[in-house]
Amino acid sequence: MYTQAAAHSTADVANTADQYNQSYKPSDQWLQSTQSSSRRSKWIVVGSVLVLLALIAIGVAVGVVVSKNNKTSKGGNLPQQTNPNDPSTFVRNPNLHQSFYGMAYTPTGSQLPDCGNTLSSVIQDIQLMSQLTTRVRLYGADCNQSALVLEAIKQTKVNMTVWLGNYVIATDNGAAYQRQRDTINAAIQTYGTGNIGGITVGNEFMLNYLNANNGGTAANGPVGDAGAAILIADIQDTRSALSSLNVNLQVGTSDAGSYFNTKVLEAVDYGMANVHPWFANTSEADAAGWTADFFQNQDVVVAAALPNHPKMYIAETGWPTKSSDASNAHNGPGTASEAGLQIFLNTFVCQANTNGTGYFFFEFADEPWKDAQFGGVEGWWGLFTANRTLKHVTIPDCPSP
Repeated sequence: MYTQAAAHSTADVANTADQYNQSYKPSDQWLQSTQSSSRRSKWIVVGSVLVLLALIAIGVAVGVVVSKNNKTSKGGNLPQQTNPNDPSTFVRNPNLHQSFYGMAYTPTGSQLPDCGNTLSSVIQDIQLMSQLTTRVRLYGADCNQSALVLEAIKQTKVNMTVWLGNYVIATDNGAAYQRQRDTINAAIQTYGTGNIGGITVGNEFMLNYLNANNGGTAANGPVGDAGAAILIADIQDTRSALSSLNVNLQVGTSDAGSYFNTKVLEAVDYGMANVHPWFANTSEADAAGWTADFFQNQDVVVAAALPNHPKMYIAETGWPTKSSDASNAHNGPGTASEAGLQIFLNTFVCQANTNGTGYFFFEFADEPWKDAQFGGVEGWWGLFTANRTLKHVTIPDCPSP
């Protein structure tokens, strides 16, 4: 805008000078008697115009620098809207492709007690993610994130299905579960089920329960079954709540890939498995193959043998781009880096699409709260930085199933 205004100012100066010369024709006698004065006046005018143009050029340069700095500070990839009052009019980024089956997402500011999420920020996230995928999964429902995401989908008018989440805590007598159940029910009553793929009850519940109760890795042992009983009760309660709303939605659970309890899987319509090659100490080159093999053998085969045949998804998979400390920057053969993320993108995304694997890429954007709380690589898994700038990676260009 500043450049256009400057161009208009320069043109106005030139047009005014032309009109003046055409309308005023001095006599020869006047010209001869004032020739010296005219030359001095001419140079004064020329000098003034040059100074004006120099000031305009400086203003343009400053405006461009400020604009670039503001763009960087607010996120270099935030979509622009042709109609600022209509979020559905956002301009697509040609560097983004709808190549991902799904995306793991937590709106910024969605952790209690400091709920700081906003509809405007979620709208911007949905605008970006809709250019990468048609599916999003949430982890919990606190801070009204279910309704915010559904409202953002409504306003942007994008093709997006969301798997809502209820983050269950084993030690609070069901308080967290019930609180989130009620907010999910309210969101369903407001927005319906057209953009909802399912309700995921629990995220790494069995892993956390076994760790907290010295259960080791025996998800199907006595300790695992005790934790499973808590989770199954919440799954059944979710089904009852949906039935009372006269809606039919799938109910599932999400856990670490090798921590599924058989009784829990028999109680759900789907399971989401976290499958992270980084934590298996694989290299960047081997990560995609390891992920496919682990998911098939540990999750798909197991679920297929159950009488209800729950559908299995990869809930999380990806590659970290940074570590907050040097000791966690390597997992042995692999390095946390954008180059490593690019290798994983190149070797996993299109192959998984071709194989028909349902997966939710981990994750949309870096999460500073995880870095502050856990350190290491925890906060650095995003395709985008925390300010929504695409990292130095190229998004694969292959249609998702």
